Amino acid sequence: MLGMPFDPKSEVLIGERLRPHWSRAGAIVFVTFRTHDSIPQSVLLRWDREKNDWMKRLGLPQQNWSTLLPLLSEKDQKDFHREFNRTREDFLDTFHGKCLLRQPELAKIVSDSLLHFDGDRYRMGDFVVMPNHVHLLAAFGCPEQMREQFDSWLHYTAVQINRQIGATGSFWQQEPFDHLVRSSEQYHYLREYIFQNPGKARLRDGEYLYRRYEP
Repeated sequence: MLGMPFDPKSEVLIGERLRPHWSRAGAIVFVTFRTHDSIPQSVLLRWDREKNDWMKRLGLPQQNWSTLLPLLSEKDQKDFHREFNRTREDFLDTFHGKCLLRQPELAKIVSDSLLHFDGDRYRMGDFVVMPNHVHLLAAFGCPEQMREQFDSWLHYTAVQINRQIGATGSFWQQEPFDHLVRSSEQYHYLREYIFQNPGKARLRDGEYLYRRYEP
């Protein structure tokens, strides 16, 4: 495997920025970057209401869902992620926004950046660059490296892509979605998910960029 599955009993670092990030040294993480225009603000606000309603149905106090999520049982957290991760991924595959990463030369900027420090700052696994989002599996030496690398990827690729297209301003949503892989079964499921994503979204060759990890 690329790294180690996450052990819930081990020491973890929980970072609070726009939303919680859980990380552990050496653990495999599944990450989704999305372009800033891939999900309209109205949809994000609707999802927030639905997540709060989901918490309310469990009888939890009326607080924002992101505050309550770490307090849930492991089963309830799995159910929550299964419900809303599927909603998000299905929506991304409807390809809202300009979908600039459909252009091979722009997708290559992202791919080259992901592989640039592979084997040095991190171990890069499978990834796919879709028209308006990116899925990847990676393992980092420490939690701080993970957060710093996310920022580095987003900043560098945004600058290079904007330079290529003659634009300015935001390219990516400010923070990626990340999920610690909890078992070898989940790891292999996510590898297959990444592989199948272009076909599921009915993309043609040349409209995406896929890389398979070979140990």
